[in-house]
Amino acid sequence: MASPRLISCVLALAALTAGACSSPAPALTGGEPKVSGVAGGKGAAPATSGGASATTSPSAAALTPEAYKSELDSRHKTMAAAIDALVGARGLKALDQRVSKAEDALSGAADALAAISPPDAVRPQHDEYVNTLRAFATELGTASGKVGARDLCTSSAVLTDLDDKLTALDKAGEALQSAGDYPADIVDVSVKKKQTRRLGNGSFIRKGTLNGRSSLQIDNGGSRDAVVTVVKGGSKAFSVYVRGKAKFKVRGVRDGSYKIYFTHGVDWDGKGKTFTRECSFERFQKSVKFKTTFTATQIRWHDWRITLHAISGGNARTSPVDPDDFPGG
Repeated sequence: MASPRLISCVLALAALTAGACSSPAPALTGGEPKVSGVAGGKGAAPATSGGASATTSPSAAALTPEAYKSELDSRHKTMAAAIDALVGARGLKALDQRVSKAEDALSGAADALAAISPPDAVRPQHDEYVNTLRAFATELGTASGKVGARDLCTSSAVLTDLDDKLTALDKAGEALQSAGDYPADIVDVSVKKKQTRRLGNGSFIRKGTLNGRSSLQIDNGGSRDAVVTVVKGGSKAFSVYVRGKAKFKVRGVRDGSYKIYFTHGVDWDGKGKTFTRECSFERFQKSVKFKTTFTATQIRWHDWRITLHAISGGNARTSPVDPDDFPGG
């Protein structure tokens, strides 16, 4: 079975290496349709000019501008707060929860507003606003699935994915608000265009003290870029960016036992220190130990090589890591 690989090499002085560095529905039967009553009898419905009876329900009375504004205001606060909370989400768990809450808030508001009758002067704007609220809520549901699948990993990526629907909602809200100073503009965020930001291969996101003799060779044979974070005890020793299909050697690793974590993804957000799309989080189950040994005639130390992709003959098991527990850069 292919798996990542982790290889130790023991060096003597500077050169000696030890180890391998559906059909139609049937007709309904069984009875005759019946209509009770006597045609033309007392209490019968009057005939229409076309010979058929008709019943018309009176439409709901239109709200006054003041009452309509109050209805909008009560929904506006909830929707705006839900979108603001989504924007401020930090971490995948919080993002997933807030996307779902925003979907519920906007869908509920659309249902409530669709049930009322606005002032006649703003009926077109009202209808368009309700329609765009529904469309945006539907897209939030789709986005929630993408967050769960880790295709979208940050609030900025979610907003970028929703750009068209968010723009339509913004315009509909502004149109309704302009028609009568109604509180309908709930979009107060700027959305960036889709990006694919990358660091240079071997760029340190965190660089601790590297004055030891050992080295860590990192081979990222996957298509996505990666960040490798090495932890000693409870402290991050260093984090380094390794591009897809590339390698990098960290030199000067100090003696000690280390845990190695790595995250793959697309579009590196330097401020958030995370990938915004297609993210995954893992760690090697086995710790690696770097040790320098001094004798009368030799200085021996350990070097390690790791692969971040599955290879034939690989001997290192990895485990998924909760994104909120991943040691960031």
